[in-house]
Amino acid sequence: MINRICVTLNIMIAALLICFSFGKAVSASEESPPIQFTSKDRVLIIAPHPDDESIAAAGVIQQAIKAGAKVKVCLLTNGENNEFAFIVYERRIVLKPKEFLRLGQVRRQESLDALLLLGVAPEDVISLGYPDYGTMEVFLKYWGETKPFRSMLSRVRKVPYSDALAPESPYVGESILRDMKKVIVDFKPTKIFVSHPADVNRDHRAAYVFMQVALWDLEQQGVILSPDVFSYIVHVPGWPVPRGYHPELAHKAPAVLDKAEIGWIEQPLSLDEVSKKYDAVLEYPSQIKYAPRYLVTFVRHNELFGNFASVELTRQLASDTELTWSTVGVNDPPRSHIKSDETDHFSQLAYARQGNYLLVRIVLKRLMDKEFGLSVFLFGYNPKVPFAQMPKINLLLGLNGFYIKDKKRTIHSKEVLLLEKDKELIFKVPLSLLGDPDRILSCAKTAVYDLTLDETAWRVLELK
Repeated sequence: MINRICVTLNIMIAALLICFSFGKAVSASEESPPIQFTSKDRVLIIAPHPDDESIAAAGVIQQAIKAGAKVKVCLLTNGENNEFAFIVYERRIVLKPKEFLRLGQVRRQESLDALLLLGVAPEDVISLGYPDYGTMEVFLKYWGETKPFRSMLSRVRKVPYSDALAPESPYVGESILRDMKKVIVDFKPTKIFVSHPADVNRDHRAAYVFMQVALWDLEQQGVILSPDVFSYIVHVPGWPVPRGYHPELAHKAPAVLDKAEIGWIEQPLSLDEVSKKYDAVLEYPSQIKYAPRYLVTFVRHNELFGNFASVELTRQLASDTELTWSTVGVNDPPRSHIKSDETDHFSQLAYARQGNYLLVRIVLKRLMDKEFGLSVFLFGYNPKVPFAQMPKINLLLGLNGFYIKDKKRTIHSKEVLLLEKDKELIFKVPLSLLGDPDRILSCAKTAVYDLTLDETAWRVLELK
């Protein structure tokens, strides 16, 4: 009772503060006006884990429903691999794989309860049930004739939940892409809200790239019109601050992304919407007990959405000696999970197209950075070839030298060149090795074994 009284007082105080600060939020959004909803809208929220849909988009969910729009929520995973949260929630050590699957059911039910408070019926919540903390690994390596990915703690290789969209589906890229397309085709959204390609959480990145490929496929087939896509950011070290429940404050772009070419939209929320969002966030006790101040940090008087523009690469002649580079910017990368200057490795990332080659230029901050292990991912999209059959190229440089992988298989190509000069690296890759694509999904990272040190956002390269 005391807690509820305190919350009510906080909201009343916030009301007074918002009266003074709200105008600033609206003013900041004038260049990118707030998102408007109508009764003709069909709004799809794609959440990597149960709770992301509420902490990132509870406000727009309420606004869409008030406007008479249809709303559906798609959960990519059930979030079953959050071991530390489970230990705190259960107050015991958890080791058995089936116990983690039970946590997945708990977390899904929490989303159902939270969304019901926001006005979304259980039948409008779709669970895909793919591996928590494994969907990016599936995107990078698990396509075609391969043994499915095995989940880290639940130890399963296929969707284990009977209430998922496609139970028993193997943990491979084709399964996730098929389900993502089915959700989109069945619902035909006019607006999609999805996690950001600059989010440091791997499942959040995966949700974005799987959605992007699904949209390309469906638009190419003429199945749907192009919906508006709005990306929300959740996991960036040191953001948002201060921690805790501060409804009087507004979300601002994370410092590491504030100079990136992202058109941020600051979506204002009413006092009632803020209050309901707070109530919805409290419906996730399995996560709140683990980090009591974290989830409520996202309850502020606005929500933040923004996308990168595609990087357009004009074909330059093979004989050109002075190339025009498309630089994606030093501030594009989110910093790694470890907040430290020592993990800030990239000074510049740029792309160019010369003849039938793609060129990738990376400038590192220190000569030794490449020794940690540098990867460049280049996933081509060709509308004439199923994405599952397209090459998934990873250029790797480290103590073991320079080599190339297509998914998990090492390949050899004498046409791929690496030019090194001090801290500058230029990779020259034939477009034929990438499947002669119209588009390319690309990012770069440095890592020590499986520990990511610095990682750029996934970007879409358009080949003109």
